[in-house]
Amino acid sequence: MTNSPIKHAPNLPPPTTTTDHQLRSPKSSRGLRKLQSAHQLSANYAAQNAPSLISQQRQQQQQQQQRNTSSSHAQAPHIPPIPTLTSHHRTRSNSDAVIPSVLHNPGPTKKTFVPRKAVIVHNPREELEGMARQGPQGDVLKDLAQLRHLILCEGLFADSDGMSQLRIYIWLILLNAPAISTDSYLDLIRRGASPAYSKIRNDTFRTLATNPLFKRRVSEASLIRLLNAIAWKLHDAKIEKLGDPTRVNAANEHGSPELQHASPVIKHAQGPSTTTATDGSEAGGTEPGIYVQGMNVLCAPFLYAARSEAEAFIAFHVFITRECPGYVRGAMDGVHKGLALVDKCLAIVDPKLSAYLQSKHMKAELYAFASVLTMCACTPPLPEVLQLWDFLFAYGPHLNILCICAQLISMRETLLTSPSPTKLLRSFPPLQAKPIIDLTVSNLRKIPADIYDELVHHAE
Repeated sequence: MTNSPIKHAPNLPPPTTTTDHQLRSPKSSRGLRKLQSAHQLSANYAAQNAPSLISQQRQQQQQQQQRNTSSSHAQAPHIPPIPTLTSHHRTRSNSDAVIPSVLHNPGPTKKTFVPRKAVIVHNPREELEGMARQGPQGDVLKDLAQLRHLILCEGLFADSDGMSQLRIYIWLILLNAPAISTDSYLDLIRRGASPAYSKIRNDTFRTLATNPLFKRRVSEASLIRLLNAIAWKLHDAKIEKLGDPTRVNAANEHGSPELQHASPVIKHAQGPSTTTATDGSEAGGTEPGIYVQGMNVLCAPFLYAARSEAEAFIAFHVFITRECPGYVRGAMDGVHKGLALVDKCLAIVDPKLSAYLQSKHMKAELYAFASVLTMCACTPPLPEVLQLWDFLFAYGPHLNILCICAQLISMRETLLTSPSPTKLLRSFPPLQAKPIIDLTVSNLRKIPADIYDELVHHAE
């Protein structure tokens, strides 16, 4: 049974029968009023002291749970609705509100938002910094592939001048350059002028002469020191090769043939019993040289990107001895092979443009020599050159040939409508690294396997 507030009112005695005289007396009137007042107060007391709605709900739930536990198969009795009280009472506050989850028959509840697991977003800049500072954490080949992919998709972060704190270290990683102490570089500097010193001095003053960014950051003295140290390094490598006991020494009464055309500085330093080599630009042939014209421009981006001359020195030395030794030989046979590949690749990726240039007798030897030799470093602006070199070091400097083709394709409409494309090709338009890289990757799919193999090995 429910706990009705009316049934808990105190039992009152039945009213007594009175006479008319008694009803008229003041004493009996006061007694009647007392009885009525007591009855009214008892009703008000029962209404005011009745359990609250939330208490009644909880009591009903407890009784329902007790019935369910006592008889699992018994049907729960019908619970009559709670009578509403007509007595005036305060408005229910928020603390008296019944929680929907504890109701016996809860209505449709709103969907609660459950936060998903936070997705860890990798910052490409942090990944590049981690690889540069900590090195590979697992599989080296896998980490290198990831590094190349980040460079291709995200690029290295740099300011408007192309300066990046990570660039030179990423280059050293991609070139697999060994560590070098500063003292080793200083030892080469202390040796003084190299056999190619005069040729170096004739080229350094005009290295990127119209580029204010390069002139502001790299001094001519720094460029001379680095190229002179490179010349000594290449010279020592030739001496070691000539000093091989299996190699025949063809000395005559005038001394070693290699020493006859050397500078007086080398004759005095080496003495009459030591063989030496000439400047590679003079020797010619397939022997490796120690300096050729154009190495000053090829060296410039390394000095601009590096934070010290020693870093630029080891990066440049590894680059010209491993990646493109054919470019710095006396005959520059690697450069001429690259020029022939420019014509071949352009005929594959854009036959119409290639045929038009050939009809005007415009071969790559006439307009692309500097671009092949310097890896497009001769084409401003310098920040775009650095971005292009990030791509070339990541996927191979041999792709520079396709980058030159991409520059020609970007000028396609202008070249096809020009009666004299020679004037347009005297200087390429300003370099735009990102479109050139995208076009190079797209054209790479069109290159046959045999031509691509020539690309890979043409600079050896």
